[in-house]
Amino acid sequence: MELGNVFTVHPYRLQGTVFSTCMCLLSMLNILLKSCFSFELSRHEILNRILNSSIYDPLIAPNYEDDFPTNVSIQIVIKNIHSLDEINMDYSMDIIFRQKWEDRRLKFEHFKATSLELDHKMIEKIWVPDSFFPQEKRAKIHDVTVPNRLLHIYKNGTVVYSMRVEMTLSCEMKLQNYPLDRQLCPMKIESYSYSKENVDFRWTDNSPVKVPKLSLPQFKMPETVVTTTCQTQYEVGDFACLLVELKFERNTGYYISQIFIPSILIVMLSWVSFWVDIDATPARVSLGVLTVLTMTTQSSGARSALPRVSYIKAIDVWMAVCLTFVFMSLLEFAYINVVSRRNSKPIRTASQCDKALRTGTNPTLAASNHIDFKKRARHVDKLARVMFPLTFFLFNMGFWVFYLVINKDNTF
Repeated sequence: MELGNVFTVHPYRLQGTVFSTCMCLLSMLNILLKSCFSFELSRHEILNRILNSSIYDPLIAPNYEDDFPTNVSIQIVIKNIHSLDEINMDYSMDIIFRQKWEDRRLKFEHFKATSLELDHKMIEKIWVPDSFFPQEKRAKIHDVTVPNRLLHIYKNGTVVYSMRVEMTLSCEMKLQNYPLDRQLCPMKIESYSYSKENVDFRWTDNSPVKVPKLSLPQFKMPETVVTTTCQTQYEVGDFACLLVELKFERNTGYYISQIFIPSILIVMLSWVSFWVDIDATPARVSLGVLTVLTMTTQSSGARSALPRVSYIKAIDVWMAVCLTFVFMSLLEFAYINVVSRRNSKPIRTASQCDKALRTGTNPTLAASNHIDFKKRARHVDKLARVMFPLTFFLFNMGFWVFYLVINKDNTF
């Protein structure tokens, strides 16, 4: 009975012990549940989960198995435009090329930050669009100090891929109005291997193309650019295509100061011979030959920086007319020089000859007026002093009005 009393427990004490044990177990279970459902993973663990080779395949487009394509939003930030080359028909530029799309296979949780920033070495493990530039001649991705590529993955699976590219693109320039021309250089972005059934491109809603406020040596930077979609149909299918149109207007200050004004002065210099006496043959010949040679040299220099196109340019018209004016000035002197050296000849009418025969006098000795060829030559000079400047002025009016107003958009 005593031993039984030793192991006997008061019922109220037993109930309290069981209750406290149950509460302990409930609290431990609560802690365990919280730790299971509110744990946080490190960046490395998240990357290992979403890039698991058994789940994620970077060789397949995000919506490859679906009935809709992967929409890729594209934005271009032009950092600099280096030059426009008329001879090679191209232009070089430095851009930041941004692409954004949604890949539901890359969704992740259990991480405080909203995005993952990947190193450029990890980009090879992620699917990226196969975009390319059809007009590209040469291109490279900047790699100082590391390859300038960026890739961010957001929690909802949105991927932002950006790279800094320097490239040279072809531009079919129309030089009919050169150097008063405006050039329209298109830049296309296409998908190379995926058709529109799998990948489609579209411009971002906010500022699809950003252009800096820079100054080029020969052109004005476009204030606004035109962004549209384009159609590219090949034998293997229809592919996504985006188009940017950059419109450049040439600065004419250099050409006015280095070509147009000097050529006008040379033409005006050739008119000085009209005021030089017709007997000063060496002076007038030297002045005419000098202006012709100078005009020829300037014309050759102006065309040396241009491609050998088959059509006539505005600079060709200007130089040809200026050369014609100085050459005509030289021909004018040659004409009056021949005329002035002719001897004076009497002018006899038929009545004067009949009267001389009736009176028995020599008809050659009959009184008559004479032609003064020197006076006629001087009269030609006086006429040239007015006609040459007037004709050149009318040519200038027609030239500038046609190329700056009528044909400014190369419609003819």
